[in-house]
Amino acid sequence: MYKLGVYMKMKDITDNEMKAILLVLKNPAEEFNARSMSKHLGISHMGALKIAKRLEKEGIFNSKKIGRAIIYKLNLNKSYSGQYVKFLLQRENESANPYVKRWINELRKITSASMIILFGSVISKYDSAKDIDVLIVIDKGKFSKVKKSIEEINLINQKKIHPIFQAKEDLKKNIKSEDKVILNAIRGLVVLGEDVLLEVLKR
Repeated sequence: MYKLGVYMKMKDITDNEMKAILLVLKNPAEEFNARSMSKHLGISHMGALKIAKRLEKEGIFNSKKIGRAIIYKLNLNKSYSGQYVKFLLQRENESANPYVKRWINELRKITSASMIILFGSVISKYDSAKDIDVLIVIDKGKFSKVKKSIEEINLINQKKIHPIFQAKEDLKKNIKSEDKVILNAIRGLVVLGEDVLLEVLKR
């Protein structure tokens, strides 16, 4: 649960501030300054700088100077930042396309998973996607339960789940080694297990 004051502050975040936070979160292999951030967000350099400075003031971003550039990273070691990011990940799901939302609800039935991220063509092509790409983080001993849940969902849906399974430590290693498949997957929608994602992304 969020404290009322914190929740009200979160609700006041602008769409571009939300996009900036999620951009930095979901692209851990990249380093963002205001100029590169502006290109991804489709706004002016000054607009991106204003957002980055505000988020740094709020304690959401950290900054460091590399040469002439100021690089911004998420301050995930601060509990408030973690709450903020989790709120935005949930808000991102709520604003998804209705077809994508249906799959988010289907995937929440896989209760034995530690983390689930929906990614791939379904995010942009919706019901035109051929299958449903999902990154699933599981603990040892829970694979059979997760597999059974996937089989049950596949049985009643025309499109089938295409899972990528990872243990938490493997996910951390693959992000660190900049595995392209995993880096692409974590850009998707976090269905459940926001805490797990934040934990593996901490530096």
